[in-house]
This record gives sequence, C-alpha cells and structure tokens, in this order.
Amino acid sequence: MHTDHPLVDAARRFVADCVAPRLDAGDPPWLDGALARSAAGFGLLGITVPAAFGGADAGFMAKARVSEELSRADFGLAMALINSHNVADNLARNADPEVARRYVSEIVAGRLAACTALTEPGAGSDFASITTTARQDGGEWVLDGTKAWIINATRSGVVILYAQTQPGSGAAGIASFVVDASRAGFVREAPLTRALPALGTGAFRLVGYRASANEMLVPPGQAFKRALTSINGARIYVAAMCCGMVGAALDVAIAYGGARHSFGKPLLAHQAWRHALADAAVELEAARLLVYDAARRLENGEDVQGGAARAKVFATGMAQRQLTALLHAMGAAGLSDRHPFLRHLESAQAAAFTDGSTEMLKERIAREFGSQA
Repeated sequence: MHTDHPLVDAARRFVADCVAPRLDAGDPPWLDGALARSAAGFGLLGITVPAAFGGADAGFMAKARVSEELSRADFGLAMALINSHNVADNLARNADPEVARRYVSEIVAGRLAACTALTEPGAGSDFASITTTARQDGGEWVLDGTKAWIINATRSGVVILYAQTQPGSGAAGIASFVVDASRAGFVREAPLTRALPALGTGAFRLVGYRASANEMLVPPGQAFKRALTSINGARIYVAAMCCGMVGAALDVAIAYGGARHSFGKPLLAHQAWRHALADAAVELEAARLLVYDAARRLENGEDVQGGAARAKVFATGMAQRQLTALLHAMGAAGLSDRHPFLRHLESAQAAAFTDGSTEMLKERIAREFGSQA
C-alpha cells in the first residue's frame, strides 16, 4: 500500500490555514508574495528540489499527490506553485552553479516567482515551430521574440525560456536559457485573460535581451528532448489536479446530499440522485489509478509517454463530465460561490489543453496501435 509523503499533509494544512480563508472571503487565491512565502513555509516550493538548495528532494509521486491536494482548493494556484517549483528544481539540477545559487533558494523561499516559456502566439503544441531566436554575439546570446500563454508570466522574476539558435533547423536547433525579468530587453505584456486569475497567465517580449554564456541552460540537440520529458511529468500532475477537483466536488455533493431534504428524506436516500455520485466516485478512482501508475513509472525511470497521455486524456475528460454531473446534482446550490463547482469546471476546460491537447494526446496513444500490428 502506498504511504503518502509528509508534504501531502503539509499541502492539506496550507490549504486549510492559508487558502480556504481567502476563498471563504471571496478573494481569489493569487500567488502573491504573502501566499508564496506561506507555501514555502510548508515546503511546497521545494518538493523535488535537492536538499542542498533547501528542498525536500522527494520523488515525483509526492509532487503528483501534492498537486492533487492543492487543486482541491484551486487549480490555478496549484499550477502556479508547481510551475514555480519546477523552475527551482530544473535550475538546481541543470544550471551553471553560479546561476543556480542566484535563483534557486529565492524561489524555494517564496521570494521569487518563476515560469517556463515554450508557447508563442503562433506555436503551442507544435513546439518545434517556435520562432523566438537566440544568436551568438561574442561571449553572449542575444534573444528576440514573444512568448504567450505562459503560467506565472505576470509575476515571474526568472524564466526558463526556449529559443531557436538555428532558424530552419526545427527541434535540433532549440536551446533553453535562464532569463532574468529585471534586465533590459525583457518587456512584460498585459495579462491575456481574466479567467483563472491564480494562474498569472501572461505574455512577454524579448528585445535584444542579452544572456551570458553560462545562462544557456540546455544546449541545442538536447533541449527539445529534455522539454518533452518534462511535459510527460506535467501531463501526469495535471491529471492528478483533475482528480483533486473532482474529489473536492464529490465531497461537497455528499455532504449536501446528507443535509438537504426532498420529499421528506435526504437527497442521498433517493436512488437516482445518489447513483450520479456513485458514477463520479467510480470514474474518479479509475483516473487516480491511471495517474498513480504513471507517476510510479516516471519515478522509477520507465518510459511513460503513453501512460502520461492516457492518464491526462482520461482524467481531464472525467473532470469535465463529472464536475458537470455533480453540479447538476446540486441544483441551483451548485452555482453558489461557496462551492467550487464553477471554478473547477473552468479549470477542467483549461486542463484539457494544458501541456498537450486531448486530441494530440489521443494521436499519441493511437500510434501505439501500429507497433502491435
């Protein structure tokens, strides 16, 4: 039987102590400085970060389970925290030591927000087609281009950015760089949407931004593959977040069904009403099994491309179906701001195209059929 990491309980306590009061007050849980430092105090910005940088050096399963618990409160907040955390972990393991010392401890302590920038206005799932460029100029790299739909972009102080070093070369020419948002040449754009405010989704431009040689994080020929590997992990924890949202909604519906009476008895005593909840419980458990299996395989170093795709396709679809069904079971009460249904439904839609659209992932799964012919 799997035993949860202590950080999972820490995530529950963080939600109860720091996030729930904001939600109860009708205040979206923006990842502002105070909330980030609170999360850091619970260890949630250092889950898999090496201990030398103040992290817990935990495995991927712990990250997936923490993601699930955080998303019970708010998917946007969970994504914002995990994305900032991912930059700290990446820099701690792959950056030049001087660059890592500059940023990692600040992120883990909640004093610096961070993001990873792949997507552009004209390149999303087709990552190899990015047009942001990096050209050498003496001992530096000059970066130019625009990134869009980046989680945490509205507030990040440091960015892991992917750029093309050899235009026309596709994946082979892509490298990643560490970009400091306080330097000349970094231009932050206005927020792109008012939906899911905790995500901090935004855009920025690089105009003659200069990065030193040691701020190239991963060179051409390696960066594209490294990014795809990290995306497999992201698909798993996004699927875990979908499980968290449905789990929270199911708990609310069960409690409501026990307290609300109709025709002289609790809603839970009506067979048709409780069958809707039973359907949600079955699909939720099936999604969790896919998510946890994929997380275990990734943690063990196994090939998880297909497993991550299957977990995300099923979990996002499950969330879209069951959040709708559970809201319907609640009736008008499901629309209340006191309950998470509308917030989670909006998030489930975003989850379906985050880190690979459902349609693209189905194609990835279908490619396995050919190998069995």
